[in-house]
Formats: sequence, C-alpha cells, structure tokens
Amino acid sequence: MIQYCCLWNFQGRSYECMTDCSDMSSYLSKCHSCRVESGCFMVYDRTNYMGNQYFMRRGEYSDYMSMMGWRDCIRSCRMIPMHRGSYRMKIYERENFGGQMYELMDDCDNIMDRYRMNDCMSCNVMDGHWLMYEQPQFRGRMMYLRPGEYRSFRDMGWSGMKFMSMKRITDSCY
Repeated sequence: MIQYCCLWNFQGRSYECMTDCSDMSSYLSKCHSCRVESGCFMVYDRTNYMGNQYFMRRGEYSDYMSMMGWRDCIRSCRMIPMHRGSYRMKIYERENFGGQMYELMDDCDNIMDRYRMNDCMSCNVMDGHWLMYEQPQFRGRMMYLRPGEYRSFRDMGWSGMKFMSMKRITDSCY
C-alpha cells in the first residue's frame, strides 16, 4: 500500500492506493510526499504511466520531488507484483529485435563492459520484473519492464535515451 499526501512532510489531504492508478488527479491535485507501507511501486510524473519514472520501495519520502529532481508531481502509479522464480530477458542492439542479442538472467551494471554493446533499443522480458537505467551502475533515469515484448524504446517515448544497465526487481526490494 502507498499513501500520497498533498503537502511536504505528510501534511494535508491524503490518498491511499493499493493497486495501479492511471490518473491521480481525481484524488489529489498535487502530491509532494508519500509513504510506501508495503510492496513496491513505480511512480510516474504523467498520467497513464508515462513520463519520468521512479522506483519506490517500503519507506517514507517526505519530499520526493527534490530527491528525484522533478518539477512536477506524481500523476500515476503502478504496483509491482512480487516475483519468485527465474529472471530472463533478451536485449537487442537495434529496434524490432535486430542486431546483437544477449540473454540476461542477473543484473548487468554495464552492457558496454560486459557485452561490448553500446546501445540497447529493444528487448523481450520472458521472466521477472526489471528496471533499465540510462547510465551504467544503475544510475540516471529508469524504465520499468514487466514480462512482454518491447520492440522499440523510441516508439515508447524514450528517443535519444540509451539504456546502459539493467537490474532485477527481486524479493529483497520488498
């Protein structure tokens, strides 16, 4: 469960969310702090799970906007289900599963160092839930991927952004 508050330091009106919410504006006009009481969530600065993303696990975020460098507030959120089992993802150098391909079953802190691959433009997540980061060492902007085919990150609104590291969302995140 995640609780959002209108003002900093958990003051003002609040809204509790226990599942996905594609548009929070009907509950809160602005949201400046939140508390994750259980589970993990991906929060977005635009409605319908679009825009900048940030991964939140159990804890208190009294002023998450300055922590993330956002000028706006949370507009939508998605609950990340706990996954027990194997993790498997194929990453591709080009869109539509073209170019070099590598299969990952664990975290990769730098695809350039590990695979001599300087770009990842599509992937297929077979098992587990993953976070992809724009910089090595799991830094920079991130994107949440659940099982499915992702033929073009550019078509998903990530043009000009390269993904350089990938991390599994494991049960230790909860």
